[in-house]
Amino acid sequence: MGACVIGLSPILVRLTETGPAAAGFWRLAFALPLLAMMTRRSNGPISRPSPLALIAGLMFALDLGFWHYGIKYTSVTNATVLSNLTPVVVTAFAWIFLKQRPRTLFLVAVAVALGGSWMMALEKGGGPGVNPPVGNILSATTAIWYALYMIAIGEGRKREGASSLMFWSSVVGTPLLLVAALLLREQIIPLGAAGWAACAGLGLMHVAGQGSIAWAMGRLPTSTASVVVLVQPVVAAWLGYVLFGEAIGHMQALGAAVALSGVVLAQWASRPKA
Repeated sequence: MGACVIGLSPILVRLTETGPAAAGFWRLAFALPLLAMMTRRSNGPISRPSPLALIAGLMFALDLGFWHYGIKYTSVTNATVLSNLTPVVVTAFAWIFLKQRPRTLFLVAVAVALGGSWMMALEKGGGPGVNPPVGNILSATTAIWYALYMIAIGEGRKREGASSLMFWSSVVGTPLLLVAALLLREQIIPLGAAGWAACAGLGLMHVAGQGSIAWAMGRLPTSTASVVVLVQPVVAAWLGYVLFGEAIGHMQALGAAVALSGVVLAQWASRPKA
């Protein structure tokens, strides 16, 4: 459910009438009051942040900034494929550093889900971008930042609640994205009521979507959660069709089916052994 909700992100970012990093700033800024209320309701007075929450906030700010600018500089195909390598990074990290060796079937599921994502991106196409080498590097690095974010959240959920982790990670990420937007001389203030509504929508989406993912990661292996999140581009493509009339070609539809099949296979491969 969380991955489906954050599938709204590309749509809302397009409507904010702000720069890429500024959109990320408003996303976290509007989410903070709700996250503070949820944290106080769940845990009482807000305690000091854990190191993992601070790391998660830094990684998420880097993820948003690099992802938005990766789309700007390279093709849609490259940006989508490279940034969706997160499950590979998470699985490799868990295997090497956490000694969590994946099953062969799970590795096959990761490959299937990534293949579906690639097919969707290939169909969407788009121009080559204004600076493909820079955009490709930014997009590939996005996968690393989001993987480290998910690992930090997954480890943090063993010790504390999702709302506290989300609150403190957003506290860290908000000023970082604002400073980035100012340094890059972006449009920070939305130009009209529609832009403000989109910014507020991003905040609600962050709480409901990313918050649901953080909650679920207390009950799922991080590597499995990283694959499940790949339903996001499928939802984004469907919303683009419904809201903006963006056609879904045969290859994109097939890719969506393949990606979802990989997600289901990953869930099945992650089931506890008898």
